[in-house]
Amino acid sequence: MNDNPEGRVTAEVHGHVLTITIDRPAKYNGFTPTMLRELAAAYSRLEREDELWCGLVQAEGEHFTAGLELSKFDITDPLIEPGQVDPLDLKGARRTKPVVVAVQGICFTIGIELMLAADVVVAERGVRFAQLEVQRGLMAYGGATIRMVERAGWGNAMRYLLTGDEFDGETALRLGFVQELVDAGQGRARARAIAERIVEQAPLAVRACRSSAQLAAERGPAAAIAAFPEQLAKLAASEDFAEGVRSFQERRPGRYRGR
Repeated sequence: MNDNPEGRVTAEVHGHVLTITIDRPAKYNGFTPTMLRELAAAYSRLEREDELWCGLVQAEGEHFTAGLELSKFDITDPLIEPGQVDPLDLKGARRTKPVVVAVQGICFTIGIELMLAADVVVAERGVRFAQLEVQRGLMAYGGATIRMVERAGWGNAMRYLLTGDEFDGETALRLGFVQELVDAGQGRARARAIAERIVEQAPLAVRACRSSAQLAAERGPAAAIAAFPEQLAKLAASEDFAEGVRSFQERRPGRYRGR
């Protein structure tokens, strides 16, 4: 664990998975500008390096994050450098590779927004969620006003956005904010298992699936359907598709290379 008062975010490669760790447990992993910049750098590395096929975001200590340490921020400062991938997936370069997140303990404000911007979320029982910006004179500006409505519907989203009230893991699961709820202490291992399962698949196909779903969510089903021919042509011309056919014929797992 880290004793730097500004905290840090580390990135380590495990096979085809980039493990990104939020590391400021003495302050409940409250984010500083330094940590947000390092998080953006880690996401950009995931996107940039061909041998990295999936990201796994986790946090040291008992809590995922208590949110931003507001006294250290100018909320008008974008923090994300030109060309970097925004971990909140709102601006800058768009991420194309999947990210799995493990959350535990306190998961407030930007913690919720980071997990809603990811692809799969595992939460531990006992987790405490709150999108409490309105209690501090702010609005949620990291994507919660968009994605909570998308996942849970207007009324369910407004119930928590407009009050800042806490909600638990069972509620988050019911509203579609998290995908699995596991026992305390099991979140990181379960999230890693999902990430490892993802990287067993053909990475070009995984990215195409994600891209298609994202296009449908943002521009509607017709746009996603219109993109099918080009997506399928690219996949059909790939080495991974040929390997997929061989592995099916030979009744074995595919050995994919992302080409």
